[in-house]
Amino acid sequence: MTTSRAPGHRERKKQQTREALSWAALRLAVERGLGDVLVEDIAAEAGVSPRTFNNYFSSKAEAIVWRQLDRLHRVAGLLRERPPAEPLWEAVTHAATTTFDHGESLPDQQWSTGVRLMLGESELQAELIRGSAAVERELAAVIAERTGTDAGRDLYPLLAAAAIGAAIRSAGEQWLRTDPPVPLPTLLRDALDALAAGLPAPE
Repeated sequence: MTTSRAPGHRERKKQQTREALSWAALRLAVERGLGDVLVEDIAAEAGVSPRTFNNYFSSKAEAIVWRQLDRLHRVAGLLRERPPAEPLWEAVTHAATTTFDHGESLPDQQWSTGVRLMLGESELQAELIRGSAAVERELAAVIAERTGTDAGRDLYPLLAAAAIGAAIRSAGEQWLRTDPPVPLPTLLRDALDALAAGLPAPE
């Protein structure tokens, strides 16, 4: 099993700066709308210079999407660390629900509405598609390792990775809409359980 080296101080500081910038971009875009947020606003909110922002991200959309893509990378990393003998879908469910566990916190209506409006922006959608494709390739490689397949040649790891990405996106969208609210890990578990069962049609 591959083990990852713990990040050094420099890497941790960079990660913290990315997190601060991404969170500031998300918060301001939800509050004001993406078109009414400037890079200078995001940098000021995060306590850095616009030049620092540009060292980390090429656009507002990239900064916002980074948070989601970082979580998806963590899903792949956690999946790689699961016991090799653990059934694939059990391992996937553990990795995904652990990564997206927000504790007892649930989105309030105003925040949910703002996020849904923001995600409708074509600029963000395009950035998500680009970034998700790269993450799904990483996830497919991990699935191939666990299943003895070849991500460059076999269909299964690619299809499974795409299905997992779709399940995470669908659960996230549902999380923003449910009334009364439902914890995200519960929705994720339901989505992944449905995939593991072959996605049977509702009765």
